[in-house]
Amino acid sequence: MKATAAILRETGTSSPYAESKPLVIEEIELDAPGPGEVLVKIAAAGLCHSDLSVIDGNRPRPLPMALGHEASGIIEDVGQGVSRFAPGDHVVMVFVPSCGCCSFCARGRPALCEPGAASNTAGSLLGGDWRIHQHGETINHHLGVSAFSSHAVLSENSVIKIDSTFDLTTAALFGCAVLTGVGAVVNTAKLPPGSSAAVIGLGGVGLCALLGAQLAGARQILAIDLADDKLAFARELGATHTVNAGDPNAIEKIKDITGGGVEYAFEMAGSVPALQLAYSITARGGTTITSGLPHPEKMFSIPAVSIVAEERTLKGSYIGTSVPSIDLPHYMSLYEQGKLPVDRLLTHTISLDEINLGFDRLASGEAIRQVIVL
Repeated sequence: MKATAAILRETGTSSPYAESKPLVIEEIELDAPGPGEVLVKIAAAGLCHSDLSVIDGNRPRPLPMALGHEASGIIEDVGQGVSRFAPGDHVVMVFVPSCGCCSFCARGRPALCEPGAASNTAGSLLGGDWRIHQHGETINHHLGVSAFSSHAVLSENSVIKIDSTFDLTTAALFGCAVLTGVGAVVNTAKLPPGSSAAVIGLGGVGLCALLGAQLAGARQILAIDLADDKLAFARELGATHTVNAGDPNAIEKIKDITGGGVEYAFEMAGSVPALQLAYSITARGGTTITSGLPHPEKMFSIPAVSIVAEERTLKGSYIGTSVPSIDLPHYMSLYEQGKLPVDRLLTHTISLDEINLGFDRLASGEAIRQVIVL
C-alpha cells in the first residue's frame, strides 16, 4: 500500500531545520504485514530528543530511515499467526520489541531484549525483515516503529493494546516519555517515600521523572535545567526547589538545600556534563541514575574511590526498566485518576508537514512535548 512518511537520508544537517529540511515528507510503499506483524494507522506521534539525536548524528542509525518511535494508532490489518490483536484495536507503540524468549525477557527485563536490540540496530523489524520501500530502495525502520508516517507495519511485540476510550494524542506520550521517565523512578530507583531526588534535564522524559518522584512520595524534588522557563514550569508540576545548571555555584547550592546531596539523582539530558553534575550532587550512599543517551564515543569519569568509600551506586535505566505490557496500562490508569498529569507536558500539536519546524523548537528548548496529529 501507499503511505506518507518523514524520511531522513543524511545526518548532521545544519539548523534551522525548517530551512535545511533534514526530514522530507515522501510517498513510500508499505508491504502488507508478515507473520507476527500488524499494520497500524498512526494517530499521533511525539517528537523526542532520541529522534533529534538521530537527525544531528549523536545516535548513529542506518540510513535512509523513516523516523519516529513514540506513537499511538489503530490497527488496520494483522499478519499470519497474530491472535492478540484485531483490526480496530487501539494501541501504543514500544520502541524495543521484546521477543519473550531470550534470557533477559525470561527474567522480566524486556527492555534488554537481545533480538530486539539487534533488530533496532539493524533498522529492521523484530523478525529481521524490512517493510518500507521506495523506488526499489529499502528504507530502514526506526526502533521498529517509524511513527512519523500515515501508516506503519510493526512486530506485534512492538504494540500494547489500550482502551479505545483513551485519547490517542495523549496516549502517544506513554510509549516513550512516560515509560522512560516515570519508570526510572519507580522501577530502576524504586524510590522510597520520603527520599530526596533531583532531576537534571527538564524535557518530556525529565518532567515525567519529576512527576514520578512526586507520585512516589519524595520529600524533596529538585528540578535542574539551563532554561529558567522550564524551571518555573517544574515548580508548577511539583518541584520543591529549582536550580539553574548554568549557575557556577549550582553544586554548592544543591548541597546546601539538601544537606549534603540528594539520595537519588536522575540524569535525563543525555549529556556528559549533566551526568557529571548528577553524580556530583548525589549524597554518600546515594544512587545516580541516567536515562540519557549521549554519543557512543562520549566518555564519563568519576573518582573510583567514591564508589566504595561512599557506597555510591551508578545505574543506567532504559525505557525505565519497564515491562510495558504491565507498566503502560498502570500509568494510564494513574493518569485517569489524576495522579500522573502527563498531558500538561504537551506544548504543541502539529501536522506532519511541520515536522522540521517542530525539531527546531525541540532543539532550542522552546517545546517540551510536541505531537504530530495525523
